[in-house]
Amino acid sequence: MRYLLLLSFTLFLACGTETPPPAPPANPTAGFDTLLQNYYAQRLELYPLEATMQGDSRYDDRLPNFLSAAHERALRDFFTTTKNELLATDRATLDDTQKVSYDVLLWECDINLAGLEFAEELLPLDQFDSPHLMIGQLASGQSAQPFKTVEDYDNWLQRLDAFVALMDTARLNMQRGVAQGYVLPRPLTEKLLPQLEAMTAEPLENHLYYGPIRNLPADFSDAERERLTAAYQSVISERIIPMFRNLSTYVATEYLPASRSSSGIDALPNGADYYKYLIKVYTTTDLTADEIHQLGLQEVARLSGEMEKVKAQVGFTGSLKAFFDHVRTKPELMPFTKPEEVIANFEAIHARMQPQLSKLFDRVPKTPFEVRRTEAFRENSASAEYNPGSRDGSRPGIFYVPIPDVTTYNVVSDEDLFLHEAIPGHHYQFSLTQENEALPDFRRTLWYSAYGEGWALYCESLGSELGLYTDPYQYFGMLSAEMHRAIRLVVDTGIHSKGWSREKAIQYSLDHEAESEASIVAEIERYMAIPGQALSYKIGQLKIRELRSKAETQLGDNFDIKEFHNLVLSPGCVPLAVLETMVEEWMAK
Repeated sequence: MRYLLLLSFTLFLACGTETPPPAPPANPTAGFDTLLQNYYAQRLELYPLEATMQGDSRYDDRLPNFLSAAHERALRDFFTTTKNELLATDRATLDDTQKVSYDVLLWECDINLAGLEFAEELLPLDQFDSPHLMIGQLASGQSAQPFKTVEDYDNWLQRLDAFVALMDTARLNMQRGVAQGYVLPRPLTEKLLPQLEAMTAEPLENHLYYGPIRNLPADFSDAERERLTAAYQSVISERIIPMFRNLSTYVATEYLPASRSSSGIDALPNGADYYKYLIKVYTTTDLTADEIHQLGLQEVARLSGEMEKVKAQVGFTGSLKAFFDHVRTKPELMPFTKPEEVIANFEAIHARMQPQLSKLFDRVPKTPFEVRRTEAFRENSASAEYNPGSRDGSRPGIFYVPIPDVTTYNVVSDEDLFLHEAIPGHHYQFSLTQENEALPDFRRTLWYSAYGEGWALYCESLGSELGLYTDPYQYFGMLSAEMHRAIRLVVDTGIHSKGWSREKAIQYSLDHEAESEASIVAEIERYMAIPGQALSYKIGQLKIRELRSKAETQLGDNFDIKEFHNLVLSPGCVPLAVLETMVEEWMAK
């Protein structure tokens, strides 16, 4: 093509009819756009699971050993090179969208390079956020990994080979961790062990990893069906089950006895600095643990006052703590006998609030949406969660609801939960970002917990504007959910920076919220497994509420809630300081 263009230009000059028009000026920022494109392409190769989750199947057969020293070196080289190229760019020459991309990418490089200084690989497994859980979801055949073609099935076999190697490294790293005193708290190991043991169960045909074979597409030839069935039987029986059996034996006989009695990450070598880093990762701020702890105490006191008002409204005369027990055990709030009824209740909530959405939002995702029950293998340790749909909309966004015991399932927070995990919370935030073609690719898939969870928690406060919370118990459920996030500020910092035990954190939660004890125990153990993540919700929500209040005051009658929501959702996930700058500039204009 280059030579054809040169020939055409030469013939044009030879005609001598007129002087050719001057060439348009070169795009001074084209190199920056290329940098962003290259970063995104290289990142997907380093993080192929991200590509799969986005519906990009080019790397569905890959799973890097991200617990290995070689992968750490690759990441260090990648982020260092990207940062150097970025700093060679003159930020002043960029347009507004590009400047945000510059700031976000610089943050990405810095925060990832800082993380490589800590020995995260020595805690490779836990009961909440761990490779065996992610791969288990994909292995079921009901998640993001596609199982539609013969190539899809072969891709998964190759990814499983890499998974076995990854888990072998996990065991070696756990052994190194034991030698260095870098181990899980004992209660977390006790929750991890049955998850591993569950993957050793037979018969083979009932195994989670056999799911794709139980659902072979009808258009596969008999020969391919036989080949794939034999291949999946072989890998599960000869590699997956033995790997999990050996790992669970190691955890039971060696790792569990070596697990620590302390609860906080600050008990580990360099743990205090690691927690400081994790606070920055999850809040995208420079707040200290002490500052966050005090903010949490203030929010708990404020919300307790609001709860007292609801208690009086429904005529309950006992103490607030007694009211919590009343809410936990009220039979009318546990009306279901079948898991399907829980799912139907969420669908009914969606139908009630749907007509009101246009009052607050004028942009609606194209990506479809579903509510599903959490898979049985992880249900006992799972929280309600949202999994984004694919970028092309072929896979829906999914709101997963754990229902380990339907007879004790309490509906008090269902309206609030739907607003957070589903619509307009995570589903709007993820889908509108993925569908926003004005953003460079790398920003359409970024995740910052302070922004993402802050937005979702902010959405919980929109219930009254969307026709919900007409029942005082549902409104109390919203207060309870916000209290739950305020408590997180207190207990997460308490556990990881103030020497709080697991039991002290559980009791503090029981004293200040209406969640069941079983739910609170699972939550506290979640905070122990992923320090700092629980801080992101309230920190992000408070910032978005602050920005809305400031805009309403400053703009007065010119304030448009739809325009504000469009603005907040427009950049995708960004650090909170970047969002604040955008809102300030919007108000100034």
